[in-house]
Formats: sequence, C-alpha cells, structure tokens
Amino acid sequence: MRKIAIRFVAVLLIATGVLHAQTLDISGNWQGTLRAGKGLRTILKISKTDTGGWKAVMYSIDQGSDPISVTSVTLDKLSFGFTIKPLDLAYSGILNADHTAIEGNATQHGQTHVLNLTHVTPENTWAIPEPPKSMPADAKPKFDVVTVKPSDPNRPGKLFTIRGRQILTINTTVNDLITFAYSLQTKEIVNAPSWMDEKYDVDGVPDVEGQPSLPQMRMLIADALVQRFGLKFHTEQREMTAYALTVARGGPKLTVSVAPKNSPGGFGFGGLGKLQVRNFTMKEFCHGMQEAVMDKPVVDQTGLTDRYDFSLNWTPDQSQFASFGAHIPPPNPDDPNAPPSLFTALQEQLGLKMDVTKANVDVMVIDHIDKPSAN
Repeated sequence: MRKIAIRFVAVLLIATGVLHAQTLDISGNWQGTLRAGKGLRTILKISKTDTGGWKAVMYSIDQGSDPISVTSVTLDKLSFGFTIKPLDLAYSGILNADHTAIEGNATQHGQTHVLNLTHVTPENTWAIPEPPKSMPADAKPKFDVVTVKPSDPNRPGKLFTIRGRQILTINTTVNDLITFAYSLQTKEIVNAPSWMDEKYDVDGVPDVEGQPSLPQMRMLIADALVQRFGLKFHTEQREMTAYALTVARGGPKLTVSVAPKNSPGGFGFGGLGKLQVRNFTMKEFCHGMQEAVMDKPVVDQTGLTDRYDFSLNWTPDQSQFASFGAHIPPPNPDDPNAPPSLFTALQEQLGLKMDVTKANVDVMVIDHIDKPSAN
C-alpha cells in the first residue's frame, strides 16, 4: 500500500509539472544586448496565438526601427527558443526559476553570440526608434549633393544602401550602377565601353525630404549616371534567353513581411549563395537576382503581389555572381552538408521554380558615357 501511495505522489508531481509548463506565461517584452561587436540592443515582443502557442516580433533597435517577424517560438518547460528563417537566425536559452530572465545564445550564419534577455514592463522597454519619415511616394528625386570618387582598392565587398536620407554605394562598377538604376541584367546593356568595370563610390543626399524608397533610390543612381557620367542611351526590345520565376507545385513557402510597405527593404549576402531578403516583392527579388547573381535576365511570372521576408541558401555554380568578380569552384559531391543548387533551393526553401525560357526584354543601347569629372 505504501508503494502505491508513493507512486501516486510521483504521478501527481509529474502532472503538476506538466500543468505548470502549460500555464507558464512568457508574453510581454523581453530585451537584452546581443554580444556581437559593439553590441546590438534587441527587443522581443511575445504574445499568444489563437491556438495557445506563441508568436513574436523582434526589433534590433541599433540597426533601425523595422519589426522583424519571428518564424517560430518554442517553450519546453524552461527551455526557450525562437527562429527567424529569413535571417538564418536561431536562438536557444533557459528561463530562470522565477521566469524573469533567459540566458541564451543567438546563432546566425554559423556564428554564435551571447544574448541574455530580461522580462520588462512596457515602461522599462527600450524606446524603439521612430521610423524615418518617408519621401512622398510620387516624388521623383534628384541629388541635391553627390560625390563620385574611385573606390579604395584595398576595401573589400560591395554595397548599395540607404541610411536615412543618404544614398551610398561602395566598390560599385559603372556596370553595377547601370544595372541597379535601370533594373537590368548585364546582357541587357549594349555598346558599353571597356572601362565600365572600374569601381566608384557614390555618396549623396536627394533634393526631396524624407527617406527614399527602393524605386526612388534607383532614380537617384540614374540621376548620378546622367549628371556625373554624362550617360545617354536609347532602348530597344529584343528576344533573349531568360529565366522565368513561377510558383512551384504545392504553393509558395514565403513569410509576408511585417515591415512598413514604404521601408526600403533589403537584399544582401552573408556569403556567396547565402541571401537574406527583407520586405521585397517578387518583382524586386527578380531584379536583385538578375543584377547580382544570374547570367541571364529574370522575369517574374509568379503572380504574387505581397512583400516578403526570406532567406535562400544554395551552392552557386560557375555561371553565377559574375558581377562580384567571383570565381566559383566546382561543387564538392562528397560534402554531405553542402546546400543544394539554386534551382533546387528555390523549390525546397521558397516553393518557387526558375526555368529557362525565351522572352522579349528591353535592352539599353549606350550612345554616350564619360568617366566622371572631379567633385
């Protein structure tokens, strides 16, 4: 009889533990500093889903004001975790006994950094920066002030970015500037001089108040090409081999962005074949792929109209990243951890397909262009 009583107590304790885990409330604001470089202040806002699970939005407030949608949140007793697939980020931590703090680590692109979080009241939550005032959507800006200078040959990388009102490019060839400004693939530029591969930095502020959108940034780079490089051209339509992006069988596997629609968005690489996209339409994604990655124009035939956040990881082949000057080695068939090819990754990770087709595309025929004059 004594053994039965002990077993009953043990079962009761186990049941109480399960009930405690089920009723543990982690909703609210959690914040801490990601120990990477100088440190990045991070806020995680957690709430309950309609089905009893958890959802969250993250802010990296030292990098901007845009919310970042969390892909999944998990809680198993005191073990807590979340993932943000578009950023290739995974967090794992342990709640303390009174459920007011989490000790854990965030891993992104294979690098792990400490991120300890504290449960705080709304009054004690760090202020999220006010989003920059957007430039009027119908504005057609030109540069008020712009400098164009040869790039530092010792500075690595390549960059197109918007910082508040500032437009900045680093290590960008004239070919890069044209493909970006006019949403072209290299093969859509005809009659280009050989010096178009020389690299320049562009730094300027527009003549219209507010933060420009991505299309307005393209207008500004086009303005710099006309004003500082004397670009003159005409367009012709030609049939070319192109890639068509469509939705694969089973439908898209994409996360709709929670960032404001007028946010500039992001299209960046953590390495060749490691792409992070934020707040982009499929048309903008196609533009980015044809400008940076592909050897042919890319045409959007998905029919998708939302803006999305996602990551895409693949093993590049030798036809890709020519605009980066990259020399892609042949894939290693013996590496079991190598990501798939781009075409397989698109289907498996995003629910999209890319096929070769014939399409009528607009090409730019350059009539005149000069090296830029001194600032």
